[in-house]
Amino acid sequence: MPLRAIIATRPITPTRALGATLARAGHTIVYGGGAVGSMGALADGALAAGGEVIGVIPRFMIELEWAHVNLSALELVDDMRERKHRLLTGADAVIALPGGCGTLEELFEAITLKQLGIYLNPIVLLNTRGYWNPWLDFMRGVIAERFMNPIHGSMWAVAETVADVLPTIAATPAWDASSRKHAVVRAG
Repeated sequence: MPLRAIIATRPITPTRALGATLARAGHTIVYGGGAVGSMGALADGALAAGGEVIGVIPRFMIELEWAHVNLSALELVDDMRERKHRLLTGADAVIALPGGCGTLEELFEAITLKQLGIYLNPIVLLNTRGYWNPWLDFMRGVIAERFMNPIHGSMWAVAETVADVLPTIAATPAWDASSRKHAVVRAG
């Protein structure tokens, strides 16, 4: 029986493709610093395309050996709260990929800070395979129930494909600190 070699190649996932796309466009990626899952794929895609990738990771994750070891830089912080603050500080845009509780928490933090006029830059959801559709329905309900003002629905934008991410960021309308006047929902 002849020996047959099977060479498995890692598929180019949308997350890995996003990393490469951002790197090729000259953008520095600042992300959570992880080596596996979506975080690892994003970093690997950017690094393979010659990009600069900065990880921000809490010390306990270093102890668990979750950190990506090939990054341009890895910043250690004390806890998750400091990590989220560092990720948003100076960010030109937030791109939310499909993810779990940590992704949702970070997304809601960015939206809350934008609603309060503290974070003003674009927030884009990469809607791979319609992942964000239930969330978008939920948020329309939040607005319909008057827990947020209708204008708050424009705090985020949706990109259906990796190719749409940068044009969506560029097309996102400016948000400024005067938006604070919409932060409180008035009865009526």
